[in-house]
Amino acid sequence: MRILFVCHGNICRSPMAEFILKAMVRAKGLEDRYYIESAAVSTEEIGNPIYPPAKRCLNQHGVWFDPAKRARQVTRADYDRFDRIICMDKSNLRWIRMIIPQDPENKIHLMMSYTGMGRDVADPWYTGDFETTFQDLLEACQAMLGR
Repeated sequence: MRILFVCHGNICRSPMAEFILKAMVRAKGLEDRYYIESAAVSTEEIGNPIYPPAKRCLNQHGVWFDPAKRARQVTRADYDRFDRIICMDKSNLRWIRMIIPQDPENKIHLMMSYTGMGRDVADPWYTGDFETTFQDLLEACQAMLGR
């Protein structure tokens, strides 16, 4: 399963989801079954590292992340490279439709849809609440893996 997490800038929510799911996959011994990345719908943060408060939140929960991770933008080619493209909010869904206008294989989903909720994962860049974002991402990743 090849999964791409997507948020606005690829410095908070999507890299947090990437490394949360990687940690869960590693803990279950499923690394050979998953390939996980993250990307942005915008170009605003391209080349920037994970936002420091997001790093602190991951560290507080013992979730390893690659310090070399840099923001990149989703490309049209990602549709063919990934089995699932998971957006953090409805705004990301609208933006991604400009990059990937067609989804014939139903690969593009909303993150919290895995929990049975159609709501957004709040952007901690604006809320400052990285813990709530972490808990939402954790819950959705657990649901994706079937707990």
